[in-house]
Amino acid sequence: MKPANLLFFLSDNHARGALGCYGNPVVRSPALDGLAARGTRFANAYTASPLCCPARASIATGRFPFQTGYWDNAIVYDGRVPSWMHRLRDAGADVVSVGKLHFRSTDDDNGFSHELAPMHILNAKGGVSMLLRWSDEEPVNRGQWELYLEQSGVGTTHYQEYDREISRLAKEWLMQQAGRQRDRPWALFVSYVSSHPPFTVPQELLDLYPFDAMPLPPMFRPDERPQHPSLAHLRRIMGFKAMDDAAALRRIAACYYALVTHLDRQIGAVLRAAEELGMLENTHIVYTSDHGEALGAHGLFGKANLLEHGAGVPLLLCGPGVRAGHVESVPVSHVDLYPTIIEGAGLAPTPSESDLPGHSLFHAATRTAPVFAEYHAAGSRRGVSMLRAGDWKLIHHLDGPPQVFNLEADPDERHDLGTDPALAARIADLERQLQAICDPAAVDVSRPKSGKRAREPSRPAEDRSAARDQAVWGHGGAARVARHRSRLRGERVRLPARVRRALSRPALGRHAATGGDRARAGARPPYHADGRALRRARRDYPARHAGRTAPGVGQPPEDRGVRHPQHHGGVDAGRSRGGHGRRRHRRDPRGRDAATAQPQRSRSAPPA
Repeated sequence: MKPANLLFFLSDNHARGALGCYGNPVVRSPALDGLAARGTRFANAYTASPLCCPARASIATGRFPFQTGYWDNAIVYDGRVPSWMHRLRDAGADVVSVGKLHFRSTDDDNGFSHELAPMHILNAKGGVSMLLRWSDEEPVNRGQWELYLEQSGVGTTHYQEYDREISRLAKEWLMQQAGRQRDRPWALFVSYVSSHPPFTVPQELLDLYPFDAMPLPPMFRPDERPQHPSLAHLRRIMGFKAMDDAAALRRIAACYYALVTHLDRQIGAVLRAAEELGMLENTHIVYTSDHGEALGAHGLFGKANLLEHGAGVPLLLCGPGVRAGHVESVPVSHVDLYPTIIEGAGLAPTPSESDLPGHSLFHAATRTAPVFAEYHAAGSRRGVSMLRAGDWKLIHHLDGPPQVFNLEADPDERHDLGTDPALAARIADLERQLQAICDPAAVDVSRPKSGKRAREPSRPAEDRSAARDQAVWGHGGAARVARHRSRLRGERVRLPARVRRALSRPALGRHAATGGDRARAGARPPYHADGRALRRARRDYPARHAGRTAPGVGQPPEDRGVRHPQHHGGVDAGRSRGGHGRRRHRRDPRGRDAATAQPQRSRSAPPA
């Protein structure tokens, strides 16, 4: 394929069904509908994991969380695993990001030549309280319910201001590139925060969506939906209550759709600028979102589950070599984007890319492999895996019975067929296909919990927690988690001297410790089991993944720990890599170079 430029749009929290081109009669999304008309719309696209950071790591690396170890919003992409951005940059392309990345830090080599106004997790640590989910001590996320019920209304947020700044910087960069003679194509990654909650929107947008015209979500009442213990646990941890206020649900839907229209306008502004500059003729355009949004369906809000509303994402592709006005019904995945981007840039796969699980979307019609996804983070006791094969979908729970749906006959997943004896052979075949990809029990990051409980039933809960912490995090990491747990209870703890000394020593990280187990189980370990990798894991893992920062106050609960660039001493206006070193330039909001600006007090969140 002839090399082409890449314009990649990524949004946050955009449900597959919340677009006009996906059949939603209410949502106004002319820019994205236009992309679908000029290219291919993938009707059955899935995230690799329905949570921001794991999903974005899989988009970057083309690998699943069980292969990389990036499975949580506190265990995030850090440049260690090669990405398609590294690949294009190493081939000579200018690879630039604008906006939300949700990686560990700009100080890591994430693969971009420049990062313009990036948003990363807070203090390179994120919200560590959710790591307690494996120990049965994950705190209830009490702000989640209020986030949807109370903050969906008229107003504006710093997220939307950030979106507009992202669009401005993207258009500015495109103008700078117009007319330049290049030996290699460029890649521009434009990533917005919308349509992430809160759904606080200007009146002008909300007027487009009369409340009484909004559809109600399917199965929002408890007696309307299949019951499952894992989903009941998720509702409890997220603080969701029984939903019986249809008027409130219609209001939330109207505000969400208005936010999608805001997002569509931002993308449309960048597309118009590129078209006016004559840059689209030799450019592939991709649009997708990191995960979906339940919007009340199945009694849930947000993501963190593998039902269609959480795992299903919009995916559009257009440009040279892409069929216009085509709808591809073959199920596809975010991990398919890596080989698609490499092929679109005119590059051949390298030996290190031969084991990528994805398939180029340029040849999606010939795909026969099933689609896989997984979830190991907040609101889950044990790992959850998904397999989509044709019209059939399996959700494999390690802490409960399987869920099985025929999506052709039941697109809203109203009827769980997981216990239907007439489908025993079908379910066994789906389980076999899942095991061919990975063994969910072998890659489950919460294995120590069940093992410790089985061996030590008589020990006090506090002792079992400490033992589990040490088994997973080592002395130093266990102390960090213990300190954070005590902070959640409002206590102050004086750690023993031997543990305080351990805090200054590297501790073996969980993923490194289980790398051999994963290799024996047939899975690719996130750290290769050699001496150098283990030493690196001992050195880096506790500092990366067991930070002591408490969740921010005033942020959307599932987004606590995110670094909001416009509120932390200035926006990272740019960062370059190349030659024998690297150069960073930070711009203060007042326009001064941050090196000469006075430091500002860090704030955990923009005002609501």
